[in-house]
Amino acid sequence: MSTPRTAVVTGASSGIGAATARALAAEGFHVVCAARRRDRIEALAAEIGGVAVACDVTSLDSVRELAEAVGDVVHVLVNNAGGAFGSDRVETSDPADWRAMYEVNVIGLLQVTQALLPALRASGDALIVNMGSTAGRIAYETGGGYTAAKHGTQVVTETLRLELVGEPIRISEVAPGMVRTDEFALVRSEGDREKAEAVYAGVPDPLVAEDVADAVAWIATRPSHVNIDELVIRPRAQAAQHKVHRIT
Repeated sequence: MSTPRTAVVTGASSGIGAATARALAAEGFHVVCAARRRDRIEALAAEIGGVAVACDVTSLDSVRELAEAVGDVVHVLVNNAGGAFGSDRVETSDPADWRAMYEVNVIGLLQVTQALLPALRASGDALIVNMGSTAGRIAYETGGGYTAAKHGTQVVTETLRLELVGEPIRISEVAPGMVRTDEFALVRSEGDREKAEAVYAGVPDPLVAEDVADAVAWIATRPSHVNIDELVIRPRAQAAQHKVHRIT
């Protein structure tokens, strides 16, 4: 029996991260579930036969501990940890929210990638999937901080692909549009559930976490010579960032 390939998923405590960990486990990967909330990832790891490692991607010490726990060989890294904080106009935005978004969506991605690159190289056939967003492709009102951060995610992905060409490491970005998860809109709305629910009001069948996880698993199971540079995935009801069909 061959040794299962190892996948590391950050932000695995809920939403897209948890769904991705399940999807990769279903494809035969041994999944390392990394996130700050230890209780959640321990339950998830027990469910899928994986390993839980508490990790704050914005902390270099925490990321180093993750790299030590993972070991010498990693086949897939899914940089999923991210988030949106606040939805104010540029002139009224809190700079602390912008810093927090940049720290988790860009610096966190950078730190985890740097720490795990030796183990990815050691696999001889590796994949990095960065979780971007359609917000990384277009600007929209009240989204300045998040769009800036997710544009950063996209550019880091493109730069990595250029810098690592010729090495046995594929570089992909998955950029979801409107995805309804338990926490994303609620966190962005600072706990205002009514405001969070309004984001999806009347939208028939927004994406769910499992839809995005399915895309990640598909990328991870392509032949080694096939690189999916980027995959933009939206619900049918969303034609563009500003064009969403709602049933009233």
